[in-house]
Amino acid sequence: MTRKRLGIFGGTFDPPHIGHLILAAEARDQLALDLIIWVLTPDPPHKRGKEISSLHHRLAMVEIAIQDDEAFTLSSVDINRPGPHYTLDTIKLLKQEYPDQALFYLMGGDSLHDLPNWYKAVEFVENLDGIGVMRRPGDEIDLSSLLLALPNLEGKLNFVTAPLLEISADQIRRRVRQNRSYRYYLLPKIYEYIYKNKVYRS
Repeated sequence: MTRKRLGIFGGTFDPPHIGHLILAAEARDQLALDLIIWVLTPDPPHKRGKEISSLHHRLAMVEIAIQDDEAFTLSSVDINRPGPHYTLDTIKLLKQEYPDQALFYLMGGDSLHDLPNWYKAVEFVENLDGIGVMRRPGDEIDLSSLLLALPNLEGKLNFVTAPLLEISADQIRRRVRQNRSYRYYLLPKIYEYIYKNKVYRS
């Protein structure tokens, strides 16, 4: 039986925007992935102390964002368990849910720089078939020092090039609060949801 290639795309998605969708689609195309699993993180350890919108709103927005693409699916693997949510634990649970499939974790170049400092980073890499790194143009990565810290990264890195979009969820939240234009950073249905439910207004 041919193993399916599954991409794991995790984040707080507060809100999910056009940049997220383009990156996910480019990763699927360039890494020949069969499915992108969006993993909504309710309680990311690295964002402790930062204001994050309610899980209810973020979950609804991700469902809206991916509903029209059969290559995208939403996992509740982190929603159904107490935090903190370390990525290694998420991967292990997904391996149980998708046995005998090839798992590729998708991350940005900035996360790759910091990977040696992740929780049980060696074991995290060990549990993956590959890591898809979404690079920004001009982003320099010191592979030699990374491989020194994480030798088992060898052969697992796959680089994805995508259009440079200066869009961030933080920027969108700020624009909503300041009553500035933000609608074209999002799918129309997400814009409508934020507007109708007054998300980020309080």
